Amino acid sequence: MGAVAIVPTEVITSSILLLRGQKVLLDRDLAALYQVETRVLVQAVQRNLDRFPEDFMFRLTKEELERVNSLRSQFVISNDDESDSDGNLRSQFVISSSGHGGARYLPYAFTEQGVAMLSSVLRSERAVQVNIEIMRAFVRLRHLLRTNEDLARRLDEFEERYDEQFEAIWEAIRELITPPAGPRRQLGFAVAAES
Repeated sequence: MGAVAIVPTEVITSSILLLRGQKVLLDRDLAALYQVETRVLVQAVQRNLDRFPEDFMFRLTKEELERVNSLRSQFVISNDDESDSDGNLRSQFVISSSGHGGARYLPYAFTEQGVAMLSSVLRSERAVQVNIEIMRAFVRLRHLLRTNEDLARRLDEFEERYDEQFEAIWEAIRELITPPAGPRRQLGFAVAAES
């Protein structure tokens, strides 16, 4: 029987972004997973910059940050204990103001290798456990992408192989739905009218 994951895989995979052709996690998302402040994570990285080459970590450009922020819906749903008097969950839109309370620096993006290196920098039991779950999420994501690529390749092969047969089927369907030209012959019995 497997142990319960410290962080659900869905939470991790929903945080993985594709930037500069690489799957990455942002510092703020990692900090939330590790349950530390983003500044603490960044300080640990800054003290160990030699462990984070460009293929492990990079800083987002303003354009990349704008694109990430526009892609992410900032829709937050409260916990069960934060329901209204009728028991319904409250929801709110959260939009950070760049002048007040917004990020004061461009965030770091960590590749899979950078995330692996973070556990040696943060040195907490939670960091190790969360990193194990993140590595599993990256593996699942790679498997899913490989499966989708295989499915797309098979579909292309199927289309090439059966294109002519499907064309004949489509032609037959078109003939069936096209109304006949000219007057239609009346169906049924003709009854002679009495004079």
